[in-house]
Amino acid sequence: MSEISHALNRFGYGIRNGERPPVDPKAYLLRQLAEFDPRPGPLAQRPDTSGEAGELLQIIRRSRRAAQQEPSAMDDEPGQSRGRDKRAERLEGLPPEYRDKAREAFGRYRKDAAARLRIAVASPTPFAERLVHFWANHFSVSSGKAGTAYEVGNHEFTAIRPRIGGRFSDLLKAAALSPAMLLYLDQFQSIGPNSTYGSRQRRRAQGNRPQRGLNENLAREILELHTVGVDGGYTQDDVTEFARALTGWTIPGLARIARFAEEKPGGAAFVGVAHEPGTRRVLGKAYPDTGADQAIAILDDLATHPATARFVATKLARHFTADHPPQALVTRLERNFLETGGDLASLYRTLVNAPESWAGEPAKFRQPFEWFTTVLRLAGVSELGDSRINGALRQLGQVPWSAPSPAGFDDIADSWAGPEALLRRIEVAERIARNVPADDVLARAETAFPDALSDSTRTWLARAESGAQAMGLLLVAPEMMRR
Repeated sequence: MSEISHALNRFGYGIRNGERPPVDPKAYLLRQLAEFDPRPGPLAQRPDTSGEAGELLQIIRRSRRAAQQEPSAMDDEPGQSRGRDKRAERLEGLPPEYRDKAREAFGRYRKDAAARLRIAVASPTPFAERLVHFWANHFSVSSGKAGTAYEVGNHEFTAIRPRIGGRFSDLLKAAALSPAMLLYLDQFQSIGPNSTYGSRQRRRAQGNRPQRGLNENLAREILELHTVGVDGGYTQDDVTEFARALTGWTIPGLARIARFAEEKPGGAAFVGVAHEPGTRRVLGKAYPDTGADQAIAILDDLATHPATARFVATKLARHFTADHPPQALVTRLERNFLETGGDLASLYRTLVNAPESWAGEPAKFRQPFEWFTTVLRLAGVSELGDSRINGALRQLGQVPWSAPSPAGFDDIADSWAGPEALLRRIEVAERIARNVPADDVLARAETAFPDALSDSTRTWLARAESGAQAMGLLLVAPEMMRR
């Protein structure tokens, strides 16, 4: 397999129509890390939506008090993403103020999802864009919870994009404590039982009315999904202690705590009166009560834990090489992570320079978003409306920030390579092929897959009855499905 083809496809989103393949594959990839723009044009023009989620939650509370009804419609469990039609059904019959604000939130979400795709299609640094999307999936949030539709774009664009080349500890803190994550995993409702606010709640409790208390969702997912992993050696006691340390971290704009809220970087807030007092012990280490910094100290230690190094190394190797990655590559990455304290730029250089990264035939099945991005780059499609982008991604089965659980989208072929999923790709490819210039498709294929185009694909393209048919065949050829 050609290293040039690996550089374009295994590491990136393929070649853009009209581009020339790189001469030095490794230098091509490493140069992208230096040239990556964390705030390209579409993001520089994006409106500020900070505080909108809090306002929506206030509207929900007012609506519920007025109607004297229990939570419904949009108060979903973590990971439950609603389809567009289901969302529309649930909005009908809601108070107008609530309905209008919710529609505005979903409109923002669809614009952000379309912007994400356009950035990847136009990017001169596709390797870096792949890293953005890898980390966004690692720190997965979903638009299915009330308010998160305003924040999931912010989560990727402002918490993750600027930090993909820094230290893992900084990326972890920004992502785990972003308003989107605090909303998605219900951290904004977590109250220390013995905090000033928690004690006041108990005194004011009336009858059997439930009171908010400690919520362990965020603590558990940070340990299981973001740092040490499910086999990382933590216990339920560690989860509970970490959850206590996280109390007080919330989102701004909530009226009931606004006068107590202290603004934090990244759009979050900290409310000291809701923080559980006392020293916490997590993974055998004691952390004194330093308010908001107690959770920060735990996150810093989790970021450099040996189990975190192994967990992150395995996921990165799996994403870029194979569903069952070479153990030698995992070991290289793990060692680099430990030696540098989680320096991500160094980790990527190790990935690029490792011989295991360049070995073998294409082994990874492209996920729908990856495939669609690669298709648009190769076909030379630069202008698609928001509705068409979101419609195609919904048809393909992978709209950004809509994973079915906090674990994110699966990164293995079995989750994406079913017959129905392939049929959907064929349908999308046919529509694209009918609407793009399709001259000399075979030459375009040779450029996209240098020294890697199979004889079978070459034969089918040569036999095509028209340029449009040849283009359609190329977009669903085996070379386009795997990287």
